[in-house]
Amino acid sequence: MKSILLIGLGRFGRHVAMKLDELHQDVLAVDKLEKRVSAVLPYVTSAQIGDGTDEEFLRSLGVRNFDVCIVAIGDDFQSSLETTSLLKDLGAKMVVARATRDVHAKFLLRNGADEIVYPEKQLATWTAIRYSSDHIFDYIELDGDYAIFEISIPAAWIGKTIGQLDVRKKYNINIMAMRQNGALSMDITSHTVLMPNAKLLVLGDMKSVQKCFRI
Repeated sequence: MKSILLIGLGRFGRHVAMKLDELHQDVLAVDKLEKRVSAVLPYVTSAQIGDGTDEEFLRSLGVRNFDVCIVAIGDDFQSSLETTSLLKDLGAKMVVARATRDVHAKFLLRNGADEIVYPEKQLATWTAIRYSSDHIFDYIELDGDYAIFEISIPAAWIGKTIGQLDVRKKYNINIMAMRQNGALSMDITSHTVLMPNAKLLVLGDMKSVQKCFRI
């Protein structure tokens, strides 16, 4: 379990709080608006009404004691920037800040953020890739080149083994898992037989995946 300070409880921050609750993390949630704080109370360990740009308020939270500080402010970049900078000045171990524009990401990184999350951009990329193909069902970007794709199995592959197809050598793609009837199997070997109505989780770059699966 990690101790997490979450500042900013708009829609994005609220969803982060809910997911952290599912993951059983220890979360202190903060926002200037009482109604936002009240809305996340069922999902967090504790919550306070306060301004992340107020140095004395942040100091009172003991930011050094948190494993991660997440700045989820999205509607006021100046407040996000000031909060991020103050957290780092006060000794925060890890500061993760939300950005809504590329230029915001650059300023946040220069002023204390260790990592940037870019929900609008990341979701836009996922949506474009997911719905521009009939074969891709999910997509997780790992960096600028590589991603994990959940993809349908070509009809010509059904009944063949991973070893027979040898896609790693031919296309530089790694088959990581197979999902069938909602169950995910990570026990993938060269002898694994590809079954009808199953999906594959594959690791590779977009060009290789497009070539391999003729997307």
